[in-house]
Amino acid sequence: MAFPHRDSVQRAVDLLGVLLVPDPSPTAVSDVLRSHGEPDVRLSAAEVSSLRAAARELREVFAAPDVASAASALNALFAAYAGPPRLTDHEEGYGWHLHVDAADDGPWGAWLVTSSALGLAALLAERQDVPGGLCASPSCGKPFAHTGGGSPRRYCSTRCATRERVAAHRARA
Repeated sequence: MAFPHRDSVQRAVDLLGVLLVPDPSPTAVSDVLRSHGEPDVRLSAAEVSSLRAAARELREVFAAPDVASAASALNALFAAYAGPPRLTDHEEGYGWHLHVDAADDGPWGAWLVTSSALGLAALLAERQDVPGGLCASPSCGKPFAHTGGGSPRRYCSTRCATRERVAAHRARA
């Protein structure tokens, strides 16, 4: 069975990747949003700042060392940002889906927190485990999601895992 909130979780990971840098580019953030289906996105510096603040809060979920800590971080985000659940199709034919933000035209930061937290919470509940992590590579630290089965991941990508494996091999040699 496919995980129903996989898209929102991957969108969160991709957005955190461009927002958790010293000076996020509005173009890079808009490109990620468009790649995840948001039409005609033009972000102001203030909106990018709001999204960056939201990304910092979401990072705490990925940094959680265990499932109870991740659940606590998600519950804190829901308490701070979420409203009553509601179904919406954005009046644009997206198909009905669940939202917990205040309105379809609300602030970008609140939307990022609520939509991401909803997907991450569903993933945590389905897997009964942390929904993601931070890359173990000291030169990376990017968030990643645990959406598949198999062994727990430590790295955000094959590239980081290989780089660390090669470095460990060279250190032993």
